[in-house]
Amino acid sequence: MPRHLLKALAAQVAGFLIIYSLGHSESLPAMTLIQLALIQGVVAASASAILLCPKWWAFIHLVFCPALALAIQTGIPPWVYGLAFAVLALTYWSSFRTQVPLYLSNKHTAHRMLAYLGNPAELKLLDIGSGTGGLLRRIARLRPAWDVRGIESAPAPFWISRWLARREARLTFHRADLWKMPLGDFDVVYAFLSPVPMPGIWRKAITEMKPGSLLISNSFEIPGIQPFETLLVDDSRHTRLFCYRIPAKHPIRRKNGSIPEFVPGPTAA
Repeated sequence: MPRHLLKALAAQVAGFLIIYSLGHSESLPAMTLIQLALIQGVVAASASAILLCPKWWAFIHLVFCPALALAIQTGIPPWVYGLAFAVLALTYWSSFRTQVPLYLSNKHTAHRMLAYLGNPAELKLLDIGSGTGGLLRRIARLRPAWDVRGIESAPAPFWISRWLARREARLTFHRADLWKMPLGDFDVVYAFLSPVPMPGIWRKAITEMKPGSLLISNSFEIPGIQPFETLLVDDSRHTRLFCYRIPAKHPIRRKNGSIPEFVPGPTAA
C-alpha cells in the first residue's frame, strides 16, 4: 500500500481510537453520535497534519465521519450511498494513488497562455490531466491550426470532455495514464496537477521533450528548478503559470532530422 494511504488510514484509526475511549469512559457524560463523529473528525484531521499528509486530506478527514453520522440519522436509502460512491469513483478514479485531485483551468488561464505563446502557424500542445477539457476547447477555438490534445485517466471527466469537444476537429482527448504518454512530439506540455508529481513530471519532461520546448505548470512549482518565466493570470485566485524551458541535451530529432526549437511569442499582459 502506498505510504500516503497508510498515513490516511493511520489518521482515521487514531480518530476512532479516541472516540472509542470516550464512548466507554464512565467519567464522562454520554455523547451523541454526531458529537463523537465531530471529535473523530478533528482528531483525524490533526493526525493527518502531524503525519505531514497533503493539506487537502485534512478536510476529508474532518468531514468524513460527521457526514457519515448525518447520513445515518437522516435515514437515506442505501442505494444513494452506492450511487454517490460510483459518481465519486468515476470522477476522481486514481486520485488516492496519484494524489492529484480534479483541478479545472479557467478561461483567464487559457487567454494568458495564448498571449504568451503567440500565434505560430503550427504548434502541438498537450494537457496532462485535462479534466473536462475547458482550457483545451478554448485554445482549440482560438488557434484552430494547432494540434491540441489532452489526456485524462478518470472516466467521467474524460467522457464529458469528449462529448463537449465532439465538433472540434483539431482537438483530441485520450484516456490514458500521464506517465505512459510520450511527450517527445509536443512543443508545449501544460500541467495543473498537485505538488506531489511535479518532480517526476520534470524528470519525464527533460528525458522525452525536445530542447527548447516548454513545460507550463499551473500553480505548482518544480522543487529546486528555476522557472524560465512566471506568468501572472488576472483571475480571482491570482494564478501563476510556471514556465520551464527544456534544456539542451542529447539531440532529439524529428523524423526529417531537424531539431526545431520553439520560441514563444511576445509576452502580453
